Amino acid sequence: MPRQFLLATCTLLLLAGCQEQSIPHPKSQKLAVDKVAEIASTIERKYPNLSNETRGKVLNTVVQSLDNMVFIEGGEFQMGDFGWPLDDDPANLCEWPCGVETSRMGRITMFPDDDFVHPVKLSSYHLSKFQTKIEDFDLFFITQEKPIFDAELRKFEDLAFLHKPNLPAPARSWQQAKDYCIWLGQLSGYPSDLPTEAQWEFAARNRGQHVIFPTDNGSLSYGRNFPEPGQSHTFPVDQFVPNPLGLYNLSGNATDWVNDWYDKNYYHYSPIENPQGPAVGTQRVWRGTNMLEDPLLSASTVRRWGVKPVQEDHYAGISFRCSIQLERPL
Repeated sequence: MPRQFLLATCTLLLLAGCQEQSIPHPKSQKLAVDKVAEIASTIERKYPNLSNETRGKVLNTVVQSLDNMVFIEGGEFQMGDFGWPLDDDPANLCEWPCGVETSRMGRITMFPDDDFVHPVKLSSYHLSKFQTKIEDFDLFFITQEKPIFDAELRKFEDLAFLHKPNLPAPARSWQQAKDYCIWLGQLSGYPSDLPTEAQWEFAARNRGQHVIFPTDNGSLSYGRNFPEPGQSHTFPVDQFVPNPLGLYNLSGNATDWVNDWYDKNYYHYSPIENPQGPAVGTQRVWRGTNMLEDPLLSASTVRRWGVKPVQEDHYAGISFRCSIQLERPL
C-alpha cells in the first residue's frame, strides 16, 4: 500500500474522530458564530471527561442564558419606599403621584428596611429575563461532580411536580446562587454574577419609575400578570406576562438572592454610584417575594430584607437570576 495512501487514510480517520467529539453548536439570537464556537471550545477543554451529550447540554444552557439577558440602560432613580395613596386599588393603580402630595401618602410596605429614599446612579448592565431553571441548576451540579439536590425525593412520583425542569431553581444558599452565575461567566467569558440589590430594584421599577408591583402595568391582575391568591407551589419561570423591560416573575414565584450583604442602615451612607452593599455582614439580601406571601404586604418593588446566607434546605420559594456586568449590549 503506497505511503501517501496510508497518510491520507490516517488523516481522514483523525478528522472523523474529532468530528465525533465536537459539540453541536446551537444558533444564538445574540452571539456571533465565532463566539459560540469559543464557548464550545472552553467547555471541551474544561470538561474533557463529560459525555458529548452532556457537554452539548452545557453549551446550550450557556448560550440560552446569554440570549435571555435583557440589556438595561443605566440611569438615576430614587431608591426606596417612595409612598403611595392609601386608598388606591391594587388592581388598577393610578399613575404616581396620583394628584396627592407625597407628605400625605402612606408607606408601600409595613417594613422599615426600605423607608429611606435616596438617590442612586447605575451604570448599564444585563439581567436575566428568567429565574434560573431547575434543569440548568442540575447541570451545574453535574459538571461540579456533585449530586443534584433532592435526589432521593425525586424518586417519589407524588413529588415530581416539585422538580419539573422549568421551575425556579431552589438555591439553598447565597453561595450556590453566586457560584452558578460565576460558572456561566467562566464558560462564556462575560462578567456574570448575581445582580446588586440596587440593580434588582431599578429593573423591577422599569428603570427606576415609581412602580409598586413589578408587573406589566404596575398593578395586580391575578391570573394574568400575577398568580392567583392561594397559589402554593412555584410555577414555570416564563409563566404570566413580563414587565415592560421583558423580565418575568420578579415577584410571586420565588424570591431572588442578590449580591449584597444586608445592613438595614446601609443606604444612609452608601455611595450614590453603583452601590454594592456593605463590605461585610452576617445576612444576605432577598428581593421579590414567593408564592406563599401576601402580595399586598411583600410583592412590591421596594420590599427588602436580610436572611441567613445558608438556609436549612432547598426551599422552592428561594431562587435567583444572573446578571452580566457589562455596560454595552452583548
